[in-house]
Amino acid sequence: MAITTTGAVYGCLGLGALLAAVLPRLLSRRPVSPPMVFLASGLIVYALPLPLPLPQVDPTEHRDWAEHLTELCVIASLMGAGLAINRPFGRRTWRSTWRLLGVAMPIAIGATALVAFLLLDWPPHVALLLAAVLAPTDPVLASEVRVGEPTDDEYDEDEVRFALTSEAGLNDGLAFPFVLGALALGAAGQVSSTGWIVHWAWSDVLVRLSVGVAVGVGTGLLLGRVLFHAGAKPLRLAEHGEGFVALAVTLTSYGLAESLHGYGFLAVFAAACTLRSRERGHEYHRVLHEFIEQMERLLMAVLLFATGAFIATGALSHLTWQGAATGLLLHLLIRPLTSWVALLRGPASRKERLVTSFLGIRGIGSFFYLAYACGRGDFGRWEDELWAVVVFTVLVSVVLHGASATPITAYLDRKNGETGTDEERAGEERAGEKKADEKGAGEEKADEKDTPEAGPERLASGGDAPRERV
Repeated sequence: MAITTTGAVYGCLGLGALLAAVLPRLLSRRPVSPPMVFLASGLIVYALPLPLPLPQVDPTEHRDWAEHLTELCVIASLMGAGLAINRPFGRRTWRSTWRLLGVAMPIAIGATALVAFLLLDWPPHVALLLAAVLAPTDPVLASEVRVGEPTDDEYDEDEVRFALTSEAGLNDGLAFPFVLGALALGAAGQVSSTGWIVHWAWSDVLVRLSVGVAVGVGTGLLLGRVLFHAGAKPLRLAEHGEGFVALAVTLTSYGLAESLHGYGFLAVFAAACTLRSRERGHEYHRVLHEFIEQMERLLMAVLLFATGAFIATGALSHLTWQGAATGLLLHLLIRPLTSWVALLRGPASRKERLVTSFLGIRGIGSFFYLAYACGRGDFGRWEDELWAVVVFTVLVSVVLHGASATPITAYLDRKNGETGTDEERAGEERAGEKKADEKGAGEEKADEKDTPEAGPERLASGGDAPRERV
């Protein structure tokens, strides 16, 4: 009896879900990451002549599936990243983030577009699209270098994990104006017009960014008030530990922002950070984070398996040496150099600056942006080569950063444990003082409770009155 396609798909999904639960713990101290395993699994299953009626995996043929699956994975990851960040939002506390977004990101986009224009001989709008698609660092594949689960200590995050997590949380949304700019440039080139620049700057940059942030903050404030302080007890879901509320917050903020023509990615991350600011030390944040992280891991497993399958069935057949060189230059020169310069004289130490600059992981977000752009612009002549370059760049990132992230962060943790940065030491001192104060207050209350009131016999003798045993 032949195996059906439906049965094969369900079987692969079940095995993938099991591996998504086991691999993070199994590989926690090894130079192999779960994304590497899932990508290799898809590559092997589709490359070997196995008697399995597996479906075809091709984002150029099934663009809607590719766009919406990657979209769902990214927004789940953004919610998880926002909930996990313990550090309060601020101009000074997020200095590394602002430097990476305001300096490194636009320079890297310009440099990557220039390389694509010169090496690949692509038109300006196609070169800009490639640069914009590869701009966001990926919160999905960066589990080894992200901050951990929510805690009540605002300063327990090292600068590397905080910078990479907050950067990935925001640049997924900030890359959207550049993608839309490439689409507008391509359309303007066909009608020889320059009026698109004003419309792009006003609508796609200023208005849509503002709407995304406003919707996210508003959603976070409103739902935070309901979850923690609602007058009706059934609405105070923080007291009931309902983890899937994280999915409700994610989809609500994203849907509202997209409906109002704002950037949904920014709205989700802003909603997560705002919600986290409500009752920052509450245990419910950990419940929400755990649920959304499990969902993210499952979606990541599916998409990385599909990426391996796509590679096995010819995704890199249109890759040229110029395209491969562009991807390598992004990882080995453009990202490290621009981030290093941006972080100079910042809060990070020299070693932290070096690690942050190197670990610019690319992944699922790049797939979403490329599927989105190819479905709305005229990139037919270059679509196969665009997918080849992007898939190759993500493949390099999965292998290079997946193999190096664990040893590098372990080394950095040892060094930070020996020395520590100024902010970490200050945070430890504040946490120690807070615990000491709480302990002292508790001891005083205990003494008051245990000390008997002075009676006649005690006052007369000047000592403790004898106690009768009951």
